[in-house]
Order: sequence, then structure tokens, then C-alpha cells
Amino acid sequence: MMLHIPEVLTRDEIAYIRGKLETARWQDGRSSAGPQAAGVKSNAQLPHDAPEAAELSGMVEAALRRHPLFLSAAIPHIILTPRFNAYETGAQFGNHIDGALQTDVGRGIVARTDISTTLFLVEPEDYDGGDLVVEDTYGAHEVKLPAGDAILYPSTSLHRVEPVTRGVRLASFLWTQSRVRDEAHRRMLFELDMTVLKLRSEQGDTPEVVSLTGLYHNLLRQWAS
Repeated sequence: MMLHIPEVLTRDEIAYIRGKLETARWQDGRSSAGPQAAGVKSNAQLPHDAPEAAELSGMVEAALRRHPLFLSAAIPHIILTPRFNAYETGAQFGNHIDGALQTDVGRGIVARTDISTTLFLVEPEDYDGGDLVVEDTYGAHEVKLPAGDAILYPSTSLHRVEPVTRGVRLASFLWTQSRVRDEAHRRMLFELDMTVLKLRSEQGDTPEVVSLTGLYHNLLRQWAS
């Protein structure tokens, strides 16, 4: 399931993060890539131990944890520390699939990557190219969202970032280990949750809405780990 999550960050948060990143020292993005990904990756990445990293990562994680759509779709167990990358003119990231396990150096943990998230920090009109392209059984989906918006998609997806031809593409990216490992189960739970919320807003807590709410929690109880 791919999901557009709007307005994760406020305008003030975006401006603050971008201001910090403008003076940051970046490193070659290939330093954190596996053997296959390193061969197709050409971008810059904020080092995990950069002076700005902890504060900015904390802001992104806090914003996601307060967003109801992210919580409903991801059902997060572990949110790995958000990272930041920059694509200048000519930079790109070819087709790859994210590693199944990622090490969070700062926290000293390893987590399974169920869900990948990209949070855009630059307006689409400020750069050309740089589209995130995610492929699934329905074809290739091009994503280029407003600053502050995020896209959530399964980490099992083949994806790439097209070459930037003008400007700079700034983004935060992260992985989540969900409490519900199966992607199909997460999708069904999300659709059921959205249906319950809509019915509750229209009808209140009718017996039918209460019954559907119970069904949601019983399925979550069965599928969660």
C-alpha cells in the first residue's frame, strides 16, 4: 500500500530544518548503502553523528508519531531514526530494494524494514527531476510531493529516485518495523480503521460502529506481534 500523508511538518518546522541543513556538512550517500545499492546511488547524506542530526531526526519522528494517518497505516513498533539526503543536479538513485534489516547506529538496534517513508522538504517547483518512482504489480508510480508531505510504501518495493536536472532535492527518509508484519493485513486494518472513523463521524457510536471497532481490535490482536 502506498499512502500520501499530507502536512506532516508545519511551515515553521520545514523552514527550521532546511535552515539547519543548509549549513550542514554532508557525506557521500554511498557510505550507508549495501553493495547493490552503492552501485546505483549518487547523492549526499547527513552523517548520523552530525551536530544537527539528533535534533532534526527527533523533529521528524515526533511529527510522524502525532499524525493519525501514519499511525493507522504503519502501526509502528520501531521507527528507525530518520535520516536526511540531498540530491544536487545530476544526482540520482537507481532501482533498488531497501535492505531487509537496518542498523540504527545511534540507538544500537537492528530492525526489520517493513515500511519505507520519504518526507519531502522542498517544494516540487523548486527543482526538476528527482521524482521517487515506486514499482508494484500495478506499474510504476511517480511521487513528488509538497514540502512537509510524506509518502509511505512497502519496503519490499522496487524503487528509484530519478536524476535531478535543476535545483536541489532535500528529503528525510526512514524505515519502520510494524507491529503487523504482513502488508496485506496492514492494508486491511487501515481500510477498516478509516471506515470506522468515517461512520463514527457520520452516525456516532451506533451498535454497528461499535461492532466494527471490536472487529478491528480483534484482528489487530490476532495479527500483531
